[in-house]
This record gives sequence, structure tokens and C-alpha cells, in this order.
Amino acid sequence: MASEEPCGGDYLLLKPEEASFMDLWHLLFSPVLNNRKFIECPQKKEANEFRERWLLFISVVVQNILFRSRKFMKQMGDMLELWLNRLSSNGGLIRLFINNLKGKMITPEKSSGTFISVVGNLDTRLDLDKSIRKGDAKYKALLSMMASKFSYENETFVSNSVKNHWHMDFLGLYSFWNDNQKLPSTKAIIVQDKNSKPNLIVVAFRGTQPFDADQWRTNIDISWYEQPNVGKIHHGFMCALGLQKNKGWPKEIEQNGTQNRYAYYTIREKLKAMLNANKGAKFIVTGHSLGGALAILFASVLILHEETWLLEKLEGVYTFGQPRVGDEKFGEYMKDKLRKYDVRYMRYVYCNDMVPRVPYDDKTLFFKHFGDSIYFNSLYQGQVLEEEPNKNYFSLFWVIPKILNAIWEIIRGFLIPLVIGKDYKETWFMVMFRVFGLIIPGLPAHLPTDYINVTRLGSLTKFLELQSPQDSKAD
Repeated sequence: MASEEPCGGDYLLLKPEEASFMDLWHLLFSPVLNNRKFIECPQKKEANEFRERWLLFISVVVQNILFRSRKFMKQMGDMLELWLNRLSSNGGLIRLFINNLKGKMITPEKSSGTFISVVGNLDTRLDLDKSIRKGDAKYKALLSMMASKFSYENETFVSNSVKNHWHMDFLGLYSFWNDNQKLPSTKAIIVQDKNSKPNLIVVAFRGTQPFDADQWRTNIDISWYEQPNVGKIHHGFMCALGLQKNKGWPKEIEQNGTQNRYAYYTIREKLKAMLNANKGAKFIVTGHSLGGALAILFASVLILHEETWLLEKLEGVYTFGQPRVGDEKFGEYMKDKLRKYDVRYMRYVYCNDMVPRVPYDDKTLFFKHFGDSIYFNSLYQGQVLEEEPNKNYFSLFWVIPKILNAIWEIIRGFLIPLVIGKDYKETWFMVMFRVFGLIIPGLPAHLPTDYINVTRLGSLTKFLELQSPQDSKAD
């Protein structure tokens, strides 16, 4: 995807658009990587394990498919989004048909406060759980997940929802430049709760939009670069955060005007200004899916730049369905630094969610998670694990259990509102995804619905007891 060295040192960059059929065929049977025109690396590299070459092969092929279908995917996404909003704005399918006959069909503007994204149509809840009060152990996780869900929406919708439903201050929705894609594809929202003690600022990165082929290419790409003395890090995620080609991560850069502003540098400066204006405030960084990867990598660059004052203000990083972001060396580096700065890191993994489990290779360890994951089974019972069970999504051993669980979750979707309350009634659109999960188990588990449910209903007593020394930082 990239054609220039990212920052010096060791790296491996995939350029799928330059791969021919014969190139891919040779890749499967030859371990030498550095003489491939679609693989860029500064020194001789070999992939002696077939499993490693297979992962590279799959990554390049899927990226090519996504690249060629990006316009079609966008058109399909726009059509689906428009249809879903017409359906909800007109009061259902029958009313939509009647209004259309009368010439009174309601079509909300895409930038309006009533227009909801595809992700928003999967889970329409706007309010925080009133039974979970500020100061409760679950509160910050719930707030983080809801902010992550809101980050998929347009600015007017988020502003209205934050002000009218949460009674908090909405500080903006921002678009940031991705130097690799040459697009302003990274999004984040900032929210402030002035009524909590201390005041709490939440930065929520937007995750992967379902029909955005470029973002899916970022997820599928297993290109990496090595940060000296830190480890190997996912190249695509770092580019989304603001990695500079041929420059890496300089501590300061010039950003002129509103164009080509980078997520890390812009958010860092905004946080400094807000925290200076409110000396007692703390902040959280969060995100769902791709947004979760950006959240923990944002903290990693603060550590790299030794932003001690900001790290002391960082109450925690909360991620949901977060993919792996670095290798084992990077993991050890992050565990050591997070302990040093006393930063709480909570990575939520729900049941068979596929995204936190790919790519995975127990031989070569392209990317490996570090620290404890909070794994929830389908009954919302949390376990603290170094790595989630069935850590390789493509394991044949887990095929039947995943299908059986997908069947149970369809049934449970109808039972849970009867047992707990109507706030847990799933939209028909989410039910469709549950059914689709019979074909691709683990896909519905990645969606926001269950992550919101686990922050409300999940049991985390054991984990919170283990984390109790860190609570003092946020109080």
C-alpha cells in the first residue's frame, strides 16, 4: 500500500495493487520476500513457514478485492443507509409505502440530527444506563463504549445526543489526514463531563465503517514497521493516527490551516489546552474496532514522546473489539510503560468476536496482544485473560462451538428484553446480522450491541479488585 520507507529501520510494506497472479503464486512456494515487486523491505527477508506466506497471500488478495470494489461498496452503503433512514423516519415499511404514494415521503438530510449511520441502526440506544452512576466501577467503561458508538454518527446527531441525553458538553467531531491513503479518513469525537469529579474528557476514535473499503484494507493489511527500541507495529493503524512517511514520529510538526491535520498531533494539542484550562480534569481514550487500535496506539506515541504530564492525566484506555497492533517486543514495552505511568488499559473482547483474533500466527507472531483482555462469554460473565480463548479465529477446533453459540445468541436476542427490560430489545436490522452470524460466526459479536450490553450487565468484580490500586489516579 505504501511506496516509501515509513521512518527508517526495518519494515515490511505490502503493495497489493502491484501484485500479479504469478507473483502471488510464487509467494506461496518461495520463502524469499525482498525480491517481490509487491513487497517492500530494506533487507533480505524470508518466510520459511508456509503459514506466514499464506497470511501474506490472503492479505494481498483481500486488499486487491477491496480496492477493486470500493466504489461499489460505497454505493451499496449509501443506498442502505438512505433506505434505513427513510424507513425509520416514516414510521416503518407500511407508513413508508403510504407516504410514498401520497408524495409525502420523509427523507432526512445526511447531516441532520435524525440521520443515523448503518452502525447506529444496529443499536439505537442513546441514554446511559441510569442504574450505573458516576463513580461506579462500570461507569467509565459504559461511557467509553457509548462514546465509541456515537463516533460513527454525524456531528449534529452527536451534539444533540450528548447534550440532551447525557447532559454533557460536546467539544467536536474531527476529521484527520491519513498520509498513506491520502484521505481524511480518521475520525474522532471529544466529549467532556463537567459534572463528574474530577471532570472527565473522553476522546473516542471512530471504528471501521461497514462499507468503507479503504478502512477495511487498513484492517486486513499486515504491513509493519519497527520502531527502534520499541518493536514492530501495525503500519496501517499508525498511518491512520498520523505516521509521517520518511519521518516517523517527530515530536513536533507544523500543521497549517485545516487541511492535512493529523490525529495524534491535533488531539494532543487540544488535550493540553483543555487540561490546562481545567487543572483537575482527567481524560480517557477509547474506541471500537479500528478505533480501539487507534486509542491504544495514541497512548503508545504519548509514551514514545515522553509526554509525562499528559500521561499523568490519562485515566485509562478502554477498547472494544480491538485488533492486535504490535509484536511481542512492542507488547513488553507497552506493559512496562503502562505500569510506569499507572495507566489503566481495559481491552474488552466479546465471545467469538473475530476482529481481536486476526491476524494470528503462533509461529511468527506478526501481531500479538499484550496485557490482560477482558473476555466476556455470551452470558456476560467477564474473565481476565492474557489472551482470549480461541485466539486464532480460523481454528477448526472452534468451528462447531461458534455455530452453536450463534444459534443461542439469536434465541437470547428475543429473550433478554423479556427478562431484563425493553431497553434491550434488538432492532430488526441487528436480528438480521444475528442470522447472518450462522454463516460467519463471530461477525455479529463484533457489533456495538453486545459491547454495550457487557458494560451494563457484565460482571467484572475479580478484574476490578485486581485493578484497585489504579483507581486512586482517577479520583
